[in-house]
Amino acid sequence: MIAFRIDRRSGVATYLQLVHQVRQALRLGALEPGDRLPTAREVVAAVAINPNTVLRAYRELEREGLVEPRPGQGTFVQRSLSRAAAGADSPLRAEAVVWVARARAAGLEREDVEALAEAVLDETFYVAPADRAATPAPGPTPSPERVVRRSPQSMEEDT
Repeated sequence: MIAFRIDRRSGVATYLQLVHQVRQALRLGALEPGDRLPTAREVVAAVAINPNTVLRAYRELEREGLVEPRPGQGTFVQRSLSRAAAGADSPLRAEAVVWVARARAAGLEREDVEALAEAVLDETFYVAPADRAATPAPGPTPSPERVVRRSPQSMEEDT
């Protein structure tokens, strides 16, 4: 079962943090079709958030076809997002573990590693608007100076 973590300083809505963590668990194979997600009550007890926040996250996951609520039983995973190349025993994961260990040995903190990885990802993949998934960039890769990153808060201010 997934154990949620909430970063109250991130600026990302709590329900979106839950959605992201479920998607990540689905991608990494930590959650598979048929697995039950924690109940709203269990999540509330574990991370001290409003039950409506959990329900909103689960509704979003249901809308995406990733989970299915079963009355009286809970919310269950419908489909996986995992790929063999990203599995726990894949060579790519093993390489990533070695790379992160090297980064830590070089004195980088978690935030430094995340920033470095995000910069490389932004150089490699086109960063699409929040409502669309990232896709490989058509044509030349944009330089880091040209990639504009916007927080969900700044996008809300535009509306």
